[in-house]
Formats: sequence, structure tokens, C-alpha cells
Amino acid sequence: MSTLSESPRPTPRPRSAAAETRLRVVLMLEVRNGAQQRFLDAYDQLCHQVASVPGHVSDQLCQSIENPSQWLITSEWESARPFLSWVDSEAHREMVKPLHGCVNDTRSLRFTIMRETGHGPAIPITTEGLLAEPRVGDGIVRHALTFTVRPGSEQAVAEILAGYEPPESRVDDTTRLRRTSLFMRGNQVVRSVEVTGDLVAALRHVAQQPQVRAVEEALNPHLVEERDLDDPVSAREFFQRAALPSVHHWAMSGLLPRGIRRHALLYPVREGCGTAVATLLARQDELAAARYATDPMVVASTIFQRDDRVVRLIDVAGPLERRPAVAAGVAGPRAAGVLSRLVDLGPGGDLSDDAGLRRFLGRCAMTPITDRRASGRA
Repeated sequence: MSTLSESPRPTPRPRSAAAETRLRVVLMLEVRNGAQQRFLDAYDQLCHQVASVPGHVSDQLCQSIENPSQWLITSEWESARPFLSWVDSEAHREMVKPLHGCVNDTRSLRFTIMRETGHGPAIPITTEGLLAEPRVGDGIVRHALTFTVRPGSEQAVAEILAGYEPPESRVDDTTRLRRTSLFMRGNQVVRSVEVTGDLVAALRHVAQQPQVRAVEEALNPHLVEERDLDDPVSAREFFQRAALPSVHHWAMSGLLPRGIRRHALLYPVREGCGTAVATLLARQDELAAARYATDPMVVASTIFQRDDRVVRLIDVAGPLERRPAVAAGVAGPRAAGVLSRLVDLGPGGDLSDDAGLRRFLGRCAMTPITDRRASGRA
């Protein structure tokens, strides 16, 4: 029986950012005065290197006709997967280093391509190979960071992360912080944020808050990977390596059940199987949303993936054990078998029955540290 006071409105089928549709990346830059030629030289070198990256199709460099300091780099990719794999790699960080000394500010936007027109009035709009239907959005940008701390420091790190005061929610006229959720599994930390507006502006705003800086400084001695937040290059490289992009989101529409709690699952992905796991989980969330539309348990799901690191953040009404298959992300009849081949189940691991699924959930579940909405102070 549903715990809703009325049935939820029909939920549109979600769409995954990991879909095999072409991707357009837009990078906006402000080039420093006197650095234009160095910037052009760095771009020329970079574009030749990027041309050999699998999945890259083309790129363009543009300069503003109103403000010569403003530049735009657009690139096209076969799909989001090869771009995300490249942009999060050490090779990418090395490629873009020459640009850092030439620009004051950058902003990156990523779009799947839905329609395309050719040259000439007689050529119709085409959709072949493009996104067939628009993804359903709610105006919220979701992003996560993940990093490891030194073994033995887990308790101290949990206390540091649990004790900070939430930053102010207002960033500017169009950007707001909405929610921050922190989880740990062993010495692995995952921090997810939800933002309306400009994600980069929100992250910069958070980094400038005294209480947040104090927390970050307190964490520094416990990190496996050293960083210097006072050094822009060191800070940038750390957060690039820590980035865990959202590749899929779904949320139930209409009235929500009572007693919703947020959980995070860190999947023990086998080497090279991260994309396959994220794709499987996204599709299974779609199936579960349709199957249990009138009696939902998981009311929202966000999948974060980078290489073989896959985290699924779920908002759940009631205990996970109510439907362990849905909680684990294997609602389909054959999905458990597929997932079994993509993850490390450990000794005696088995997803063929509820008992095995519950053990797997215990293996994946992360410990909640904080789950806070930012304060509303202006």
C-alpha cells in the first residue's frame, strides 16, 4: 500500500548524461592583458594534442567582438563518456597547464546535441545520431568530490566534517547553495553538493567562507594527497582530481512519502568497468521508477562516476531492506547477474537472492557524516 496521501503524478522517463549522444563542450575564458599571443600559442599546441584523443571530433577558438579579452573554445565529442574520461585524466591536466598563466577566469559548460542544421535553406534539420528526447531537469546542478584520508584518521576526519557551520546559501543574484551531503566508507570521503545557478561560482563562494577554510585546513594533515589551498595551481589540481561528475539523475514528481533519508552507495567496481556499472544503474533506476510509480521506495537517485569510481546517492522512504534489489540498483530480472560480473562481490558474494543483496548493500553503504541544507542568510 502506498504511503502517499494521493498517487504521484506520472514521472517522466529520466535521461542519462552518459548516453551515447554527441556532446558539445563550451569553455569561456578571460585572457589576461598582454598574454594573447602566449594564449594562442598554448591553444595551438593543445588543439593538436586533443585531436588525437579518442572520441574528439572538432573544436573552434572564438574571440568576442565586444570585449577582446573574452574568448570561447567549443569542442564536439562523440559522446560524454570519452570527454569525461579525458577531462578527468592526468594527461588533460598536463595539456592545459600552459593556459593557466594566460587566463584570469574560465567556465566550462557541457551539452548533449539535440538538433543540427546543414548549409543552405534546402537542408532540413537533422536528428540522426543526436539526443532523441530532452532530459528532464529541475534547475539543480549536482556535483561531488571524493578523496582519501590517511588510515587511522577516519574518526578525526569524521568529527571535523561533522562540526562545520553551513555557509550562506546566497552566492549572487542567480546562484544558491541548496544542500551538502557528506559520507565516508573506510578512509574514502564523498562530498556531494546541490546548486541552483553557476556551480563554479558556488564552489568559489564556499571556498572563501571562513568556517569552510577552517575545515579544509584542519583536513590537510589527514589527506593522503597533499594540497596547498593558498596555491591556486595546487588547489585547482587537487579539486580536478577529486571531481566526481554526475552522469545521471532521476527524482519522483508529485507528493513524496514521509520519512525520506539519504544514503550513499560506493560500488566495488572491477577494473575498467566503471562506465558499464554507471550505465546499468541508470537504466535500472528508470525501470524501477516505472515499476513502482504508485508505491515508491527510492524517490530520487543520482549517479556520480569517474573512471572506476561509482557512487549512487539515493533518497529512500523506509529501510533499504524493504526492496534490497531496488536499493542496490538491480530492479530488472537479469540485472543482478550483469552487476555480479562488473563488481567485486567479495568471498561468497551472491546477488541472486535478498540475503545476498542485503550483504552487498552492507558492503557498499557509506556512513553518513552530514546532510545539510545551507542557511538562508543573505
